[in-house]
Amino acid sequence: MDGDRDSPESVRTYLRDNPRELLETTREIVAADTRNPPGNTRELVDRLIDEFESLGFDCDRFGVDPMKPNVVATLPGADEFTLLYNGHVDTVPFTAAEWDRDPLGEIDGDRLYGRGTNDMKGAIGAMVQVARAYARTDTEPPVTLQFALVSDEEVWGDIGLADRLADDRLDPDACIVGEATGRTDVNSVAVGDRSYVWPTIEYEGRAAHGSRPMLGENAIDGLYEVLRTCRRRLRELDVPTDGVDDEILAESVAYYACYLDEASARALFHSPTVNLGRFSGGDAVNTVPSSARADLDVRVLPTVDPEAIVSRIRDCLEDRAAATITDIAWAAGSYTDPESAIVRATTDVVEDVVSTPVYRRFATGGGDAQVFRDAGVPTVEFATGTGTAHAVDEYTTADKLLRNAIAYARVPFAIDRERDG
Repeated sequence: MDGDRDSPESVRTYLRDNPRELLETTREIVAADTRNPPGNTRELVDRLIDEFESLGFDCDRFGVDPMKPNVVATLPGADEFTLLYNGHVDTVPFTAAEWDRDPLGEIDGDRLYGRGTNDMKGAIGAMVQVARAYARTDTEPPVTLQFALVSDEEVWGDIGLADRLADDRLDPDACIVGEATGRTDVNSVAVGDRSYVWPTIEYEGRAAHGSRPMLGENAIDGLYEVLRTCRRRLRELDVPTDGVDDEILAESVAYYACYLDEASARALFHSPTVNLGRFSGGDAVNTVPSSARADLDVRVLPTVDPEAIVSRIRDCLEDRAAATITDIAWAAGSYTDPESAIVRATTDVVEDVVSTPVYRRFATGGGDAQVFRDAGVPTVEFATGTGTAHAVDEYTTADKLLRNAIAYARVPFAIDRERDG
């Protein structure tokens, strides 16, 4: 997993000889309680800035919330072409009583347990180790390296990243986001993500005594019927695939078919997915509820305009005057050309570093990769993991951390070769 065609021997030797340092570094990152909300990441980011500055990196700290800072650390290379590694330091919440292991980090043999080990403090640990490998061996990378470690990704907060890209204070030529795109028995490089539409639908009924329901109009019943109609009509949409490489679609389906049935894997990309995420209504068991509210999560390939999804939802409500959309949020999906240098280089390296099949695919969810692609930066997502992101007793392994670090260290040379080729 560390062939000699990419990174120099000095960098590979440093990574191979210091697996315990990588494991302990990641454990220390996991030990910082950055669950979001509230998402207080300041102490961890301060420590990471100290680390990068001690290695000789130039650090730019920025943010819109002093408790949620971000940093971009830069190491100039032989070429001004800039490869950026991105990771978010916040995590989803956890309930410690539900865990058998310490959610703030516990090493047991080859495994490191803790919230964020997969999503995505494990990848950040690997990135820090790569920075050390280049700096401590005095190795000049073939391209300029940047590490953007940001806060507030888990709640889609305003972390300032988009503004930084928009005004050219951050202007990478390619980007790797360290989202966990692999599982124990299969790995992937994500080259795109789906659009999302999140409507809030409310229904106004008429209250009555629960013993005489025919005198009222049950808002929960009414809203649920509306939602059933929306779900059916949305799933009937035949998603166009013009502009998406057929091989990427096929590999996307093949990746998810490794742990879903074939029909479910195809449905992820050839029709919208619809999830009823929240539903509320009613005040008492003996009262006909006069109001109800629901939040839907609709995802679809970026070949479908989100406004077309919104229009279809509105059509479902046309004959139900009691139902209205009271709030809505959406964002278009994104896609990086599979022939771009970053996709070709990362895929080539990952196929050599991991021991499982590797697929190029669409991610089903979204994240910071969308922000970079929207700014015109060719972007991939990659980190091998265990498929336990957001789960109780989330964990990674020393081997996976090392493979991530070796892959990240090799991509600068692979992308330089792709650019020359």
